[in-house]
Amino acid sequence: MVMDGQGGGIGRAIIKRLRDAFGEEVEILALGTNSVATSQMMKAGANRGATGQNAITRTAPEVDIIIGPLAIIMANSMMGEVTPGMCEAISSSKALKILIPLTQERIEIVGVSGEPLPHLIDQIIEIIRGGEKDV
Repeated sequence: MVMDGQGGGIGRAIIKRLRDAFGEEVEILALGTNSVATSQMMKAGANRGATGQNAITRTAPEVDIIIGPLAIIMANSMMGEVTPGMCEAISSSKALKILIPLTQERIEIVGVSGEPLPHLIDQIIEIIRGGEKDV
């Protein structure tokens, strides 16, 4: 599951690289906080997509991996698009969470390098490849 909001640019980039790396051997679900984000992720190659709190809270407990920006576990982030219910569903899910340390919120994370998004997505691919047996 890839989750994003606002314009869906981060989710779109992640899905495109996942599809390039894994082809059709993985099912990619695009979950957007809004329809624009979902649409952008679908165009990047997701198998299925859905929008909004109910879709996210119903899907998060059922997936193996959740990927998205750090903001997906921060209530009221993305200008209010990420609801407390979404955060709870994601945080409570037994799925492996791979979070990208990009946020527009007033959060600073120490000990994290300032790598550009393409390099961070490369790291996501390596985590998934290394963890395929366990996921």
